Amino acid sequence: MKIGLSTYSLLGALNSGEMTVLDAIDWIKENGGEHMEIVPYGFTLVDNPELADAVREKAKAVGIELSNYSMPANFVQPDEPSFEAEMDRVKAHVDLVHRLGIKHMRHDVTAFSIEKEQTTIAWFEESLPLIVKGSRIIADYAAQFGITTTIENHGFSVQASDRVQRVLQAVDRPNFKTTLDVGNFMCVDENPVIGVMKNLPYASLVHFKDFYFRSFDESPGGGDWFRTSNGNYLRGAIVGHGEIPLRRIVKLIKGSGYDGNVTVEFEGMEECKMASRIAMDNLRQLWQEA
Repeated sequence: MKIGLSTYSLLGALNSGEMTVLDAIDWIKENGGEHMEIVPYGFTLVDNPELADAVREKAKAVGIELSNYSMPANFVQPDEPSFEAEMDRVKAHVDLVHRLGIKHMRHDVTAFSIEKEQTTIAWFEESLPLIVKGSRIIADYAAQFGITTTIENHGFSVQASDRVQRVLQAVDRPNFKTTLDVGNFMCVDENPVIGVMKNLPYASLVHFKDFYFRSFDESPGGGDWFRTSNGNYLRGAIVGHGEIPLRRIVKLIKGSGYDGNVTVEFEGMEECKMASRIAMDNLRQLWQEA
């Protein structure tokens, strides 16, 4: 088991100019991380081959594995030309993943910001043919490079464990699996322990994050709170500081025999470098104690 960090966790430093993606590689290594997941916010690589090559070589030089590449995508397009354009766009990112030497990729299948009616099971079933078609095309394209493509429980429409499994089973490709995020089930008000139990057999990568929770009728006031699909309140927390029963979840994952990469994600209000360092340390301790 290797603990690493998503570049998304360092978004505050990347956006402010305090840190570049190349600096992030050094920082992760210096603070105990063993791999880095690339999430292209605060920088881009797909249109910057020189920087992509520099990232690949820098990671190799310092001994940090580039473990995963995560990107937004939306296969539910209004017409065939728009769908084909999205396929071409995502394939360009697959080419980038290959250039970086990464063998694992996560893409969304619907837009992240969606209307309330697009979170319903009816909309999901109506959109499923396009979700499956797009996922098959990208998985088949990535297969030539030995890349595993995945969907995450992410984005409100395909976030509950049953919906993730529905897509996985319908796509039916050996290199199409799930990036299992232990916290994101809470965004659709699913018990995270149950969500992990159900989808762990299909996981090729695990994300660890934590949340603070408040009921829909207990507004927490200001701060970086957001609403779940049923109106409850969540706010990102340092791994181990929030309300997700991470000890139980770590025991489930470790007991399953999973021994792949685990990626820390931080998206809270604390200073990002401090929070990311504490989160990786906490996860390491939780794993050792499990």
